[in-house]
Amino acid sequence: MGAPPKHRTAIIEAAARLFRRHGYAATGIHEIASLAGAPKGSLYHYFPHGKDEIGAAAVRYAGAKVADTLRGLADDTPSAADLVRRYGGLLKGWMAQSNFRDGCPITTTLLETAPQLEGPTAAGREAFAAWRGIIAAALVRDGHAAAEARRLSTLVIAALEGALILARVDGDGRAIADVTAALVNMLRSEA
Repeated sequence: MGAPPKHRTAIIEAAARLFRRHGYAATGIHEIASLAGAPKGSLYHYFPHGKDEIGAAAVRYAGAKVADTLRGLADDTPSAADLVRRYGGLLKGWMAQSNFRDGCPITTTLLETAPQLEGPTAAGREAFAAWRGIIAAALVRDGHAAAEARRLSTLVIAALEGALILARVDGDGRAIADVTAALVNMLRSEA
């Protein structure tokens, strides 16, 4: 087995961070290389199709990190409502920690690239499907039918994504707290 790619992971992580904060269009290849500590040529070595390929990799990477967080919460919580409550708390904390400069690790990119760029769009579809699947499984565990769990999981993701945008614009976490509380109440009443 060969050595792991020296700069590939750093490039993906740097791109995800920059896209999350500044957006896809406002982030240049030079900035990605600089933050990654990678020579510019290595970007084209690992990503011969350029920024679009980096964008897809960054969305996939960030989407997997969120899915891992959701899976961990699903394993540690007794209900979907508790999963959403804890995840909303994490989101509010992360946003405050970034001084409300960061958004969802994939939405900022997808708003600028979907549906025009197939790579990031497909990666976004995969990520959102994974997130909804984890929440839907928790809802099924709570006793919801599969179709209802799918519908509710879509509502949860859409509401939280909207709350992140409002928090970023407002510069505070009240929207995340309000949306989380409403979702938790709804999920508890429907259980």
